[in-house]
Amino acid sequence: MNRGQEFVIGGYTPGLHGLDAIIVGYYRGKELVYVARVRNGFVPASRRQLFEKLKPLVISKCPFINLPEKHRSRWGEGMTDDEMKKCVWVKPQLVAQIEFLEWTDADHLRHSKFVGLREDKDPRRVVKEHAGDSGGIAPNPDVQ
Repeated sequence: MNRGQEFVIGGYTPGLHGLDAIIVGYYRGKELVYVARVRNGFVPASRRQLFEKLKPLVISKCPFINLPEKHRSRWGEGMTDDEMKKCVWVKPQLVAQIEFLEWTDADHLRHSKFVGLREDKDPRRVVKEHAGDSGGIAPNPDVQ
C-alpha cells in the first residue's frame, strides 16, 4: 500500500450506516478530477460519523469535471452515467487520507482504503501527488 495521500471528497454512494463508499478526487487548477470510489477502511461507526459530516454538504450537481466516463475500466475504477445516478454529491469541503496500491493508466486509484479525515487541510490545495513528493497538498496556482 502507498503511504497515503490526501483527496477531496466530492460525493458518496448511500449504504448501510449512511454510506457505502466515498467518491474522491484532486484539484487540477480550478477543476476537481475524479480518481476513485473508496469502500475499504471503514467500520460501521466511521461510516456513520462521516455520513453525518457529509449530510449538510449535499448538492445537486456532480463537482467532478471528468464524470461521467464513457465506460468502466478493466478494473472497475471508472464511473459511468448509470452509476452516477446512485451517487449523492457534496460540496468539496472535506479532505480524506487515502492509502492505495498504485495509480492506473486511466488516472484512477487501485485498491484504495480510507484512513481518516484531514480536517486540518484546505481542500482547494489538494493536487495530484507525483513520485517523490512529500504529500498530496501542494501549492495550487489557482488558490490565492
